[in-house]
Parts: sequence; structure tokens; C-alpha cells
Amino acid sequence: MNNDEALQLFERAGALLRGHFKLSSGLHSAEYLEKFRLVERPDLLEPMCEELARRFASAGVEIVLGPTTAGIILAYNVARILGVEARYAEQEAGERKLRRGQELRKGARVLVVDDILTTGGAVRECIEVVQRHGAVLVGVGVLGDRSGGAIDFGVHLEAVLEVKVEAFTQEECPMCREGMPINQPGTRGLAV
Repeated sequence: MNNDEALQLFERAGALLRGHFKLSSGLHSAEYLEKFRLVERPDLLEPMCEELARRFASAGVEIVLGPTTAGIILAYNVARILGVEARYAEQEAGERKLRRGQELRKGARVLVVDDILTTGGAVRECIEVVQRHGAVLVGVGVLGDRSGGAIDFGVHLEAVLEVKVEAFTQEECPMCREGMPINQPGTRGLAV
């Protein structure tokens, strides 16, 4: 699957939104990739999970780890396609952790997956989980990379869709200066 084909899947799902958005990172943007429009369309999400699995098929992945919320769905699907186990990192007391009896054995080869990459916060938190458990990070896979490839995790990164979307601090935001109403999608619950 190439970048144009991935963009078509996002568009078919209604997952590429335009307007004035406050991202979970706190930055503002005129475009937003809404992962839940993909998640509610298994017929469109499945080919993207298959593509991530294909790109890491020769990496010796033993476990696929994803952060809550949509990362759980991605980790499950990519792991299922690869024929390996999945783990899910949840927030607890301000730190991402494995809960509910989940473990990563020392030396396990782990692929971290997430939905949309903007600043990389959730992915970095998952990488910290891998490191704390003494497992081996083999790569990072995301559905969409909004940074246009600007984020480096020190391992191989694969994005099914790569776009460069401008993001602004509130002080720099041209939509704020125009008085455009702000929409706050996402799951981190930042105040507008």
C-alpha cells in the first residue's frame, strides 16, 4: 500500500477533518486525522493493519504493544496478523504501564504500534514500558504520521500514511487570531 492509497482510505472513512483543532499534544492545527473514523470501519482499518504487519514481517516480532485507546485495537489486529501476542499499555498515576497481569519478558522482541503520530508522546511512553521490562524494541508502526517523518525514536519507524500537517502553539495559531471556533477531538481531555 502506498501513501496515496492510505490517504484514500482515510478520506473514505471520513478520517481526514478540516477546521480548527486543538490536538491532544496541546498544539493547534487546521487538519485532524480522526482515528476513530477508521476504527469504526473494520473494512478500511484491516488493510492498514495488514500493511503494518507486512512491513514488520521479517523483524522477528514476538509481541505487539499499543497504548490505550485505539492502540489496543491496532496492537490486537497487527499481532493477530503476525501470529504473535499483544500487550496494552494503560495510564496509571501519570505513567503508562502494563496492568491486569500483563508482562513483557526480558529480551522479548516488541513492536510498538499507535494510531496517529504528532509529537510521539504515547509512543515514547510505550518505548519506556519496553525498556523498563528489559524487552527489545524492534520498531514502531503507526497508521498516520502527521510529522512528515520528523520524529525519530531511534528505531525503524513505519507509517502507513505520512503527511506533513502544520501545527501551532496557541500563541502562533492563525485560526485563533481569526477567532475561528476551536474543536477539541482526542482522548486526553485538555481544557479549551
